[in-house]
Amino acid sequence: MLATLKTALRAIRRNILRSFLTMLGIIVGISAVIVGVSMGTGAKAEVDKQIASMGNNLLIVFSGNMSRGGVRGGFGMQPNLTERDYEALRREVPGIVGVSPEVRATAQVAVGNQNTSVGIWGVSADFAEIRSWKFQSGENFTDADVRSANKVCLIGKTTAATLFGEGVDPVGQIIRIKNAPFTVVGWLAAKGANAFGQDQDDVILMPYTSAMKRLTGDTKFRAFSIAAESAVAIPEATNQIAAVLRQLHQITPDKEDDFSIRSQQEMSDFANANNRVMTVLIGAFAGISLVVGGIGIMNIMLVSVTERTREIGIRLAVGARARDVLRQFLIEAVLLSVVGGALGIAAGYWLAPMLTKFAGFPTLISSTSVLLAFSVSAVIGVVFGFFPALKAANLDPIDALRYE
Repeated sequence: MLATLKTALRAIRRNILRSFLTMLGIIVGISAVIVGVSMGTGAKAEVDKQIASMGNNLLIVFSGNMSRGGVRGGFGMQPNLTERDYEALRREVPGIVGVSPEVRATAQVAVGNQNTSVGIWGVSADFAEIRSWKFQSGENFTDADVRSANKVCLIGKTTAATLFGEGVDPVGQIIRIKNAPFTVVGWLAAKGANAFGQDQDDVILMPYTSAMKRLTGDTKFRAFSIAAESAVAIPEATNQIAAVLRQLHQITPDKEDDFSIRSQQEMSDFANANNRVMTVLIGAFAGISLVVGGIGIMNIMLVSVTERTREIGIRLAVGARARDVLRQFLIEAVLLSVVGGALGIAAGYWLAPMLTKFAGFPTLISSTSVLLAFSVSAVIGVVFGFFPALKAANLDPIDALRYE
């Protein structure tokens, strides 16, 4: 076996350039597999991180309903969730640790001669805990502030930097929202972009009663944010929430819900759908490249059999068995494929960080993808090298010796 391996290595070294060009298709295909899988894995990890930043064990109840065919009944657009629903969910649903209505608006916010358009969220005092939002300084507003519709607010890091300057603590400052003065009681720690690319730090949070009374005039809510006490409690909490809302909205058993409940896992799956499509497409192109590389190996090995017909005849004439010749050419094909695979893995390890550095695309190389790529390269060597090796092993020694 060792002698056969040495013979195969000598044959490959005999024409280094041709051997390298033969391996090129495998190198390109394997590196594409590594980079493609790392892009998909990196994008998924980034999305999961952003979804996780929304909170722990989060459920969101939206107004309206969604069918498989698309949006129906103004999904989240026609508010039909009430304060009565909110109070009932707080009282009657076990297994949840916080509920917050959501009232959203966009308004001009001014401090001195600085002003900016900011997304305003009216929420309950539970919201910061539900969304796992830490404080840079200051503290949360209270249930008493919510009941009294007090003019207090929490400010995100991006909004604070725009209005007060980078690094300036805004707690205790007065900001004007639609010309109404609000006191900043808390400075929210940075969260970054969410799974849909929106800056979560360019925001102002205030009691939902204040937002409804002073900004929007709404009497109903488009959504509730709810935190389950654990991941295990999410399915039962979802069922309980649906039961309470169906009863309050007087929905009979033959009617569909006029609300939708989404978990973090569902939001993650939705956000990752495009990443999966992209990974499959890249994998398909990489697979085509690998097949082309395999065909290249088969072609060169067939040429090598033709060029070395007389050498094969001499080996057979002096006592070599057909299986020895088969093994030699099969080992050559596998070596070309495996070395090409190793070079492709090295290229993938180099290209993935370059993609992150220059294109800003998140990549994450997994050991599974490397093992898969290396295994595929070995299989390609066996599959595409077997026919040329079989042809060499089946040569008639007399005919091979006569070959010019």
